Amino acid sequence: MSQQQSRRPRRPAPPPGLLVVDKPGGMTSHDVVARARRIMGTRKVGHAGTLDPMATGVLVLGIERATKLLGHLAMDTKAYLATIRLGSATGTDDAEGEVLSTADASAVTEEEIHAGVAELTGDIMQVPSSVSAVKVNGRRAYEIARSGESVELAARPVTVSRFDVLSVSREDGAVEFDAMVDCSSGTYVRALARDLGSRLGVGGHLGALRRTRVGPFGLARARTLDQLEQTPELSLGLDDAVRAAFPRVDVDASVARALTHGQAVPPAGVAGTYGVFGPDAHAIALLRDEGATARPVLVLTPAG
Repeated sequence: MSQQQSRRPRRPAPPPGLLVVDKPGGMTSHDVVARARRIMGTRKVGHAGTLDPMATGVLVLGIERATKLLGHLAMDTKAYLATIRLGSATGTDDAEGEVLSTADASAVTEEEIHAGVAELTGDIMQVPSSVSAVKVNGRRAYEIARSGESVELAARPVTVSRFDVLSVSREDGAVEFDAMVDCSSGTYVRALARDLGSRLGVGGHLGALRRTRVGPFGLARARTLDQLEQTPELSLGLDDAVRAAFPRVDVDASVARALTHGQAVPPAGVAGTYGVFGPDAHAIALLRDEGATARPVLVLTPAG
């Protein structure tokens, strides 16, 4: 067999778009990206935001040209289903960390839990977990913590728009409850568990976490990696992704042509970043108004 005959035909690159993955527990976000590259047959895969290995749920991946879209997606709100355990504090503020202290939480009432949750709802100041990805002098906090050094993180403003207690159970002096949390990007649910336990004087940590939504993308659109293996298709093509994530503005052919060359055009009067579509209903670019003009922040369909 000749060398030319032995070569396998190159798999065509997939179209650009987004994969909304239901991440399993035990995998890092990078692990999910690596598997998606194999499934989709391309190296051009990136992820928007991260999920801890213990967490499951929505992880948004960009494929091919849509990787450039990830940094512009409005991922400023997230929703979680969390299990919080009161009665012990851990070094990582979750169930995977070393237990630092234990206390009998059997006397903690549901009224006290609700009162503590209410104090952690709204606009609050939160100290991120010591094993978070927050940077300290150019180093990730978790890298410093794992090296044995102490980590001092400053409190920062976050918004917890929803913190609802769903059910409460008790066992062997510990109290465990499920909660729905809607919050701003940068909020650490494990820190909510830690701070609630501290306020109640018994310690607390995150027992389980499932992200149900990030920005406009929820579990309804998500597929497992096994499902993707069976049917390696995008969750949203590039056009649909832009429609889902940004306000839409339609333009005529002359403006569309200018945008494909990265030129400024008249403003649309839309606040923030918006998606522009040409007469053929395809996304051309993401724009932001700047006074008397609008400039592309990302050209999705460049000329040529």
